[in-house]
Order: sequence, then C-alpha cells, then structure tokens
Amino acid sequence: MDTPSPQPPMPPEPMPAVTQPRSPSKKTWLWALLALLITTGGIFLWRSISGSQTEAPPANAQQGPPPRPVELVQLSAGRGLRTVELVGQVQSSEQATVRAQTAGVLQDVRVQPGDRVEPGMTIAILDDADQQLALAEAEARLAEERSNLARLEVGTRREIIAQRQAEVRSAKAREREAQDNLTRIQDLVKQGAFSERQLVEARTAVDDTQGTRLQAEAELAEAQAGPIPEEIAAQRANVAAATAAVNQAQLALDRTVVRAATQGIVQSRTASVGDYVQNAGEIVTLVAGDRLEVFLELPEDLSGRISPGLPITLTARALPQWQERATVTGVAPAADSTSRRQLVRVRLDNPPTTLVSGMAIAGSLQLPSNTPGFVVSRDALTMRNEQWLVFTVENDKAKQIPVEVVADMGEEMAITSPELRAGQAIVLKGGDGLRDGAAVKVVE
Repeated sequence: MDTPSPQPPMPPEPMPAVTQPRSPSKKTWLWALLALLITTGGIFLWRSISGSQTEAPPANAQQGPPPRPVELVQLSAGRGLRTVELVGQVQSSEQATVRAQTAGVLQDVRVQPGDRVEPGMTIAILDDADQQLALAEAEARLAEERSNLARLEVGTRREIIAQRQAEVRSAKAREREAQDNLTRIQDLVKQGAFSERQLVEARTAVDDTQGTRLQAEAELAEAQAGPIPEEIAAQRANVAAATAAVNQAQLALDRTVVRAATQGIVQSRTASVGDYVQNAGEIVTLVAGDRLEVFLELPEDLSGRISPGLPITLTARALPQWQERATVTGVAPAADSTSRRQLVRVRLDNPPTTLVSGMAIAGSLQLPSNTPGFVVSRDALTMRNEQWLVFTVENDKAKQIPVEVVADMGEEMAITSPELRAGQAIVLKGGDGLRDGAAVKVVE
C-alpha cells in the first residue's frame, strides 16, 4: 500500500491590517432611515403610474373606433329623365311669294328686302299698254250689243214697217214687169223674131223678181210681228258675254299693278325694273316676322318617342340671354330621305324681335329613361375607383352595393342594381368616407 508523499507546507498569508471603525452616532442613523423610506416610496409611485399607462392601450384596442352615425332613406322606384339636345332653325310660319298675275315689263318696283308691307300695298307696276287696248275693244263691243238689245226690246218702228211695205210694192211691180216681158217674148219667139235663149232669160228674170217679192213680204211680216222672246233672250246673252269680256280686260289691267295680299316683311327680291316677267313670275318673297316656328331635327333612335305637348326649352347661339319654354306643336310623320331624321315643329307665340327666320336654334327635351330603377338623392351616392356605390346597413354594419347611374338629373339621380329593391333603406347622409363593414349607428 502506497502512502502519499507529504506536500510541502504553504506559506502563511499575510494578515490584513485591521482598522478599528468608529461607531456612528444616533442622528446619522435617523437621516439614513428617512432617505431610504423616501426612495422606496418614489419607486413604488413611479411603478404605479407607468403600469397604468402601459395597460391603457390594450383596453382601447379591444373596444375599436366608435360607430359612425348615418341617416337612412327608403328607395322609391322610378325612371330617370334623360336630357336630349336637338338642333334646327327658325322659320316663318307664314311665307308668301308675290308673283305677277299677267305678263309684262316691270316699270317700277317699290319695295326692298327688309321693308314691312301691309295688305293692299303696291309692290310693283307693269306696262299696261296691251291691257288698255284690250279693254277699249271689249267696251266697244259691249256698246254694240247693248244697242241691238235695245232695238229688240223696243220693237220695230213705224218707219221700218213703211219701208218694208214700199219694198214689197216695188218687188211686185218688178215682178209684173218681168211677167209682161216674158209674155211678149213668147209671142215673138212664136213669130220667129226672138230666139229660144231670149225666152229662157225672160223666164229667169220672172223667177228672180218673184224671189225678191217673197223676201220683201217676209221682212214686212217680221217687222209687223216684232221680235220674238227667243231673239231677245239670245241678244241678252250676247250683252252678258260682252260685259264679261270687259270685266276680264279690266281685271287684266288691274293686275298690272302688283299688290301685297298679306302683311309681312320682304325677305328677298328677284326682279328689277325693265325685266320682262311672265304670268306667275316671281317678284318678291314675304315672311311673317311676328309669327315664327322652330323646326328641330329628331335623331332616328328617338322616332316615336316625341309627341305634341311635350315641354321643351329653346335657346339660340346668336342670343345668349334668350331662353324660352315652349311645347312641341307637331312631329312630321315622315323622315328626311337624306338625314333619316324627322322634324319636330315648335310654334313661338311671342318671339323677340331679334329672333329672325333662318337663325340657328337648339332645343332641350327631358325624356323618361327606358331602364327601370330607383330615383335617389345625389347625397346617397359615393364614387370610388370610377364606380358608383350606395350603402345599406346590416347588423349595425355598412354594406356597399355597386350601382349603375341611368340618368343624372342634377340633385337627383336614377340608378339601377340587381341587389336593390323598392322600399329598401340606404344611407342618405354619413356615407362619405364610409367603408364596407364599418360599424354604423342609425340616427333620425
């Protein structure tokens, strides 16, 4: 058994120098105890304050933001009004072309474009030499026919009857003389003194004198009997025809003076002094300045949707301050073959004096939309990412619904959406900044 070898002895450690402490006094210990108490209380107070501050955020995080107050409104079904702009021009409701009613050379034209004329006012004068001559001839014939009628109505005078009787006596004397001559020649022919030719001539002379006597006797009988009613009636017809011819000639003479038949304003003049105008040749054109109508072109897609009585607002580019509310007077039943558009007519009862025929004009119509939907206030709509939205409330939370705007009517808008129904409540106020799923509180 091995025995451990003995270790060398360690040198002894040096002993520290020991100083004798001084015993503290009783007053010092009291101040030290007071300082310790103050320090301990400050630490406790600081921990209490910091602990309450660190515990507050978790409590707020659990509660979240307060519900947002909103006002609701019930949806009402309706159709929106779509604004349609039509263009056209002003035309006079009455337009007349003054024409010559007889042919001739223009001697004078008394109006210019822009002049106002009244009914019966002289517009132009034509040369009337031919008409004057025709009138004189017609008057002469009328005088002759009237004289003949007067003779028939008075009857045959006694002088005429005496004349007819004398003619009968003369015809009888010539007949007796021719008869005596025929008898003498017959005897001479038998004796061979005259030829047969002289006998034939004598018989012809007898026949002629007999005819003359018969005619004279007939004229005497007619003179003694007087005119018959048929002759008087026929002569009266001749007088009437002659009178009509005079009236026609007088009318042709009167028509050499061209007069206005209606009131109006001269729009254009197509003839000048010295021009030869034919019958019905155009001279001037008149328009009624105080009776105007507006003709607007209706697009093809609106055919059948415009009817008389529909209100329309009229404006004119040349008259910025003028605007008038009117109603559609009528719609042309056919479309123009070139533009494929119908014409809408609007009558202006009291147009301004500055509005003239031919001026461009525009009309604004409000037409109901064909798409059924809902009419809501503009305040109920919100636009986000180019999409219109409305909000409903479900379980005190907002729910957004995309909608399509059918018509913008200013303060109101027509919308449609398959998720909406009539009577459903949507957010009217408080929707600005509202998010889907946000907590809301409905208020009255």
